Amino acid sequence: MMPVQLINPFSGEPLQISEAGLSGINHTFPFTKGAFRVVEDQKNYTDNFGFQWNKFAATQIDKANAGSLSYKRFMAATGWDKQDLEGVNMLEVGSGAGRFTQIVLDHTKADLYSVDYSNAVEANYKNNGPNERLHLFQASIYDLPFAPAQFDKVFCFGVLQHTPDVEKSVASLIKMAKPGAEVVVDFYPINGWWTKLHAKYIFRPFTKNMDQQTLYNRIEKNADLLIKSYRVAAKIGGNALTRFVPVCDINGTLPSDVSPDVLKEMVILDTFDMFSPQYDQPQKISTVVNWFKKYGMENVSGEMVVYDQFKAAVVKGVKKAI
Repeated sequence: MMPVQLINPFSGEPLQISEAGLSGINHTFPFTKGAFRVVEDQKNYTDNFGFQWNKFAATQIDKANAGSLSYKRFMAATGWDKQDLEGVNMLEVGSGAGRFTQIVLDHTKADLYSVDYSNAVEANYKNNGPNERLHLFQASIYDLPFAPAQFDKVFCFGVLQHTPDVEKSVASLIKMAKPGAEVVVDFYPINGWWTKLHAKYIFRPFTKNMDQQTLYNRIEKNADLLIKSYRVAAKIGGNALTRFVPVCDINGTLPSDVSPDVLKEMVILDTFDMFSPQYDQPQKISTVVNWFKKYGMENVSGEMVVYDQFKAAVVKGVKKAI
């Protein structure tokens, strides 16, 4: 397995790992708390994710909760054979607290280059480091610190809709893949005009600009009431009513076999995740399929993939040979 060539994404100059971090002729990016910090500004549009994943570092981690939801989602979305991943260079973009980082490290023998634009990399390192197969970077999806076309596998789960330019994000991922390499993404789907007829999109113009701690405190304070309201609405009118309750889709996205305390923690996390991001741009599967083809992918497929009792919009393809 060849090592991945590291570059300064802002100048293109090669970078080398040094005691100080990643060093080039004109610039050094520091290594702190388990990650190389390849960012020009620590403050960016993903600050809410850094806040939530450092607060809920273990909530979605399978090994921390004796669960398997992240494993099931990863395997269902990728369709990859674990045995075929030995010795490959794999890129993960938007790793958050490392729920899928853990799956790759614990269930495969791939070398993983894991990236997040927020300081959630600290939670990821807390959950999964140190590990000689984990290379952790704080960097933007648009300014990745790798020379193009070096990765055998690329995946990006639950991230695209939270980026400013979704098409550009897809192009950035494909750029990193070798000819013949696979790229897999999952994302929020838009099913029709009714997708945005939802409490999330009614309140987000206000909540996305709130102070993060203030928003979190309000959700936490009212979590029991929100859960009760959701249950009542589900009993009376099902999804037609629950979509107007300002809380995450409890029945549609959260496991049913957890204790009330764990459920409450998950509800607080997912509701904060619903209202706090600067960007929330669900996409049609057909649109993402067309972007894959536009930027040099073949054997492209897009579908709703089922894992456990849940579903995810997944698009995958293979990078064309030059």
